[in-house]
Amino acid sequence: MNKITISNLDDDIKYRLQERAEKSGRSLEEEAKEILRMALIENHEQPLNLANMIEQRFANLGDFELPEIPREPIRTVSTFEE
Repeated sequence: MNKITISNLDDDIKYRLQERAEKSGRSLEEEAKEILRMALIENHEQPLNLANMIEQRFANLGDFELPEIPREPIRTVSTFEE
């Protein structure tokens, strides 16, 4: 397998990559490979699906349900007639 060296990586980017790797339980190298895989392979193979992207983005939060918001009756339509 080939190796890639990234020089002059911004400290903030490196810090964010390290945080993301820790949250997902991967090494820095594994996380960088996963990001590249997601950006180059997965998006190419599948058409964009907003619902799936949102589901994947929040998957690490676990299962939960939002409370149902009570709805008010529909208001009457104004006619602006005298």
